[in-house]
Amino acid sequence: MAHLLSTSCTLKISSGCKPHSRLTQDSLAFPASCSFQTSKLPFKSTGFPGERFRTSSTLRETIIPDLGFRFNASSSEDSKAEKVMVIGGDGYCGWATALHLSKKGYEVAIVDSLVRRLFDQQLGIDSLTPISSIHNRLRRWKALTGKDIELYIGDICDFEFLSEAFKSFEPDAVVHFGEQRSAPYSMIDRSRAVFTQNNNVIGTLNVLFAIKEFRDHCHLVKLGTMGEYGTPNIDIEEGYITITHNGRTDTLPYPKQASSFYHLSKVHDSNNIAFTCKAWGIRASDLNQGVVYGVKTEETDMHDELCNRLDYDGVFGTALNRFCIQAAVGHPLTVYGKGGQTRGYLDIRDTVQCVELAIANPGRRGEFRVFNQFTEQFSVNELAALVMKAGNNLGLDVQTISVPNPRVEAEEHYYNAKHTKLIELGLQPHLLSDSLLDSLLNFAIKYKDRVDRKQIMPSVSWKGIGVKPRTVTA
Repeated sequence: MAHLLSTSCTLKISSGCKPHSRLTQDSLAFPASCSFQTSKLPFKSTGFPGERFRTSSTLRETIIPDLGFRFNASSSEDSKAEKVMVIGGDGYCGWATALHLSKKGYEVAIVDSLVRRLFDQQLGIDSLTPISSIHNRLRRWKALTGKDIELYIGDICDFEFLSEAFKSFEPDAVVHFGEQRSAPYSMIDRSRAVFTQNNNVIGTLNVLFAIKEFRDHCHLVKLGTMGEYGTPNIDIEEGYITITHNGRTDTLPYPKQASSFYHLSKVHDSNNIAFTCKAWGIRASDLNQGVVYGVKTEETDMHDELCNRLDYDGVFGTALNRFCIQAAVGHPLTVYGKGGQTRGYLDIRDTVQCVELAIANPGRRGEFRVFNQFTEQFSVNELAALVMKAGNNLGLDVQTISVPNPRVEAEEHYYNAKHTKLIELGLQPHLLSDSLLDSLLNFAIKYKDRVDRKQIMPSVSWKGIGVKPRTVTA
């Protein structure tokens, strides 16, 4: 099996082609004068049709240190954002967010390498829901709403590609979902761990440099994770904690205790963003998101071709979504270890709402804001009990099993995380209810014939990670 990324495509521009890899619904076919060549990466290709397009890169920069940072925030720079670039807009959170912002009247562009679809091909997994190609998705959105969403296909780790996208679209805000988002994926083997950190950290660094060079007033809205904090035996504050030590008091970034190479990449991101806010005057909002559940938003429910992905496998699936799908197919709910692991959770409808609120209420130049983005806390056992009750009400025979915990984590612990800042900005949460669970279970039942039961049990071990590339398919 091929491991990691495909061979990338290099878009070579010849006469008659546009000067960047920019696509819209009305111009999704490349002119005949555009030719494609493959450039080798240290990973084999699967032949997946949605391979990443990258502009060819040549190192031609002369590094000249800029020691005179000037943070000149004019009134026009602080006006309402009108153009929003959604990096990772083909993914689970990104797709729902792009549609939501477009419907709200923002001019939206999606930047995506489409590599998340490639991961499914490599690992032999698939979304519970059938998802259309990004091109068909955007055509359908235009047909239904009359609204264009621009599309830039490429890898943000390629700074030349990202620069062209920035200069072409000129965003007022950048929503950055474009990272490898799975802790288990980062723990499969050495190559995935290295890819996760390189992709996430270097990609975010490139975004920061692009903002500095081309759109210095642009507001970065970055998706972080509550997993950065770990499970400390004290309350988790929103980003910062005020402490008194040896008679002196200071407000400092909240300590981080990441629990995977993925979570560590998010910690590195946060540190890099905080530094560039201080050094360059970038404005940024770090949304430390809890575990997301659900699949439908008002926009994705408008047509089958707009349907979002829903992962249930042991690599990309999240707890509540996995439990509902397991219940739908009669598989016992897989509780890891003692089941006392407690985390913050939120409905995907609240994810898009939180992002919109962050965009509409930007911080000051040089300000690094941190929001804890979740609405409720549950332990794994509490979630399992809720799904059992909802499933039994629908006539399903729902059982639970305790499986050896593949992760290295506390299975019983104190957990109390603050999450007031987004509420203060106007968040109206969709709390987990019986009706929502019924809806999610019925949705899972509708597509249960697409479930590959071999993908349900966890197959990635935190302690078993090694240097040999491996597949996790059954």
